[in-house]
Formats: sequence, structure tokens, C-alpha cells
Amino acid sequence: MAALVWIGAALSLGGVAALVWCIIYVVGLRRAQLDEATMRARMQKAVLVNFAALAISTLGLMMVVAGLFLR
Repeated sequence: MAALVWIGAALSLGGVAALVWCIIYVVGLRRAQLDEATMRARMQKAVLVNFAALAISTLGLMMVVAGLFLR
């Protein structure tokens, strides 16, 4: 079950890394001062990646907890 914990931790860290990428991406978009249509289209990409990162991070944390319970 130790492998489940480590795999879950890696997934959680990957999700957190993707969340940090989203933050950096959106800050860069705000500094670029794009028109509204372009900004909206690019923000949709960031929202999609954000939701996926949250899901991956949550799945990883569930794997860590399950691995600790099964130990």
C-alpha cells in the first residue's frame, strides 16, 4: 500500500503544479491587456486546466488517504 500513497502524493503534487501554472498564466493574461473576446477565449483554457488540476489533486489526496487506511 505504500505505492498507493506515493502515487497519490505524486498526483497531488502534479495537480498543485498545474494550479500554479494557472495562476501564472492568468496573471500574464491580465498584464497583456487583451481585448475582451481574446481574454475570454484564453481564460476558458485556464478554467478548464484549473478544474482538471483540482480533480487530479483531489484524486491524489484520496489515494493517499486510502493508502494510509489500508496500511
